Amino acid sequence: MGKPADGTQRGPLRTVDVARESGYSVQQVRDLERLGVIPAAPRSGNGYRSYTPLHVHALRSYRGLAGAMGPVAARQLLARLRTETVAEAAAAINAVHVRLARERAEALRAQQALRAIRAEAEATGFEHESDAMTITELAEALRVRPSTLRFWEQEGLVTPERVTSLRARRYGLPAIRAARIVTALRGAGYGIPAVREAMDSLGQLDGPGEAQRILQQRGEQIAARTVALLRAGADLAVVVESAGG
Repeated sequence: MGKPADGTQRGPLRTVDVARESGYSVQQVRDLERLGVIPAAPRSGNGYRSYTPLHVHALRSYRGLAGAMGPVAARQLLARLRTETVAEAAAAINAVHVRLARERAEALRAQQALRAIRAEAEATGFEHESDAMTITELAEALRVRPSTLRFWEQEGLVTPERVTSLRARRYGLPAIRAARIVTALRGAGYGIPAVREAMDSLGQLDGPGEAQRILQQRGEQIAARTVALLRAGADLAVVVESAGG
């Protein structure tokens, strides 16, 4: 049985053939078929599944998409691609590239913000009373809601001072810097547990360096996801063209 230029064996294919060509095990091929990653294979007269090269391309596509956007989202996207036009499918895939690019840009902006905060902290020798901010002033400066600052306070991420008989919040320079770091990390897509991990390190010698480390790690993860999507490119094109045709 011959193979086309892309190396995929020509159909009909057995489960073991699909497993070999796609890099999955026989059981994984069956599981992914059950999950809808690939269309259900018709059964031959003897009851065996009969696959086509398109199933192989779909499985290879899934591997890259799962690495780029997670298994659940990858399954949902592949199901969409089988029913959309070429233009619609191409737009959906392009949206994944755009989302990864946006995440990378956000991580880079957060890294730049943290470097600026660190440099500012090193250059400031002491704190002036006039440097303090109210919750409204700080919220406006960070472009977040006052309720967001209160939530961060509840989570132990940013601790303001309280003054006056009304117990109004007052944020000194340490609290302002902490709030800026939290803003940078949240803007880069980090959840509260990861932000807390970074903020807990502020009292240690590495201080903001820990926040920089996890942002650097995020950048590396985004790069790996982008490469996974690129590797799926040729196989995705076959899936899209097949559905669109």
